[in-house]
Amino acid sequence: MIDCELPTEGRNPRTLDVDTLPTLEVLRLINSEDATVPMAVASVLPEVARLVDIAVDSLRSGGRVHYFGAGTSGRLAVIDAAELPPTFGIWGRVVAHHAGGPGALSQAISDVEDDVELGRRDARDVQSGDVAVGIAASGRTPYVVGALRAATALGARTALISCNPHTPYGDEVEVHIGLATGPEVITGSTRMKAGTATKLVLNSFSTTLMIRMGRTYSNLMVSVNALNSKLRARLVRILTEATGMDARTCENALTEAGGNTRVALVSLLGEVPAARATVVLEETDGGVREALQRLRSA
Repeated sequence: MIDCELPTEGRNPRTLDVDTLPTLEVLRLINSEDATVPMAVASVLPEVARLVDIAVDSLRSGGRVHYFGAGTSGRLAVIDAAELPPTFGIWGRVVAHHAGGPGALSQAISDVEDDVELGRRDARDVQSGDVAVGIAASGRTPYVVGALRAATALGARTALISCNPHTPYGDEVEVHIGLATGPEVITGSTRMKAGTATKLVLNSFSTTLMIRMGRTYSNLMVSVNALNSKLRARLVRILTEATGMDARTCENALTEAGGNTRVALVSLLGEVPAARATVVLEETDGGVREALQRLRSA
């Protein structure tokens, strides 16, 4: 039975005749509904900012960020966490837990999202000082609720990303990011607007978190290391853009840095050997601008 009390399960009055329309009109209707999503995301940016600041404090103190979700929400969380290491060079610090495990990523397993105990079990490796983020379009998925309650009991800070601004479970967490995406084009198909909104929030959250952690320099990916020739060529280009120096100089610096882009960048801009750049980056938890500031004030 469809629960019409949930915003995402209501019937959309604008799409009642969607199955009678020509192909292009169906696409236009979907597109017009999708166009409302960025406004829904814009309205919750203060809450996203609070979550970023909480996560920054946790990571800088040695903690981790855990995502918990089921179905589309869980898959989006897995994608977000998986893309952070190759993009920002941060490994094992943002972890996704998907109801049903790897098998549920490619094929839906319907009953796992209702398993509160599974959520509790998946939260067992959460530690005090970590951040647990539940992702549930309905705002009340039992798996997610179980995980968040277990994480709270373990001393973690908690947040919920939902498309149900008035879910009572929002009061149980420190930050509730409640997206008002409304009814879907196809009733209850939360892979659509709800999924898009969730993806935008996760992109914004994790990217801002990495920026705040010093994993970029300007708008450049400087936390990627030269693991192959293709990446090496890209990183030399990044270094030339960041420093204004010629490619040969940047390539030599990257070699001296052992393929570590941030070390090479700090070495070039700070005019110090790679060994010194490495030490300063370790002292500043990998932040390039902070490392350069420390060198200049020394």
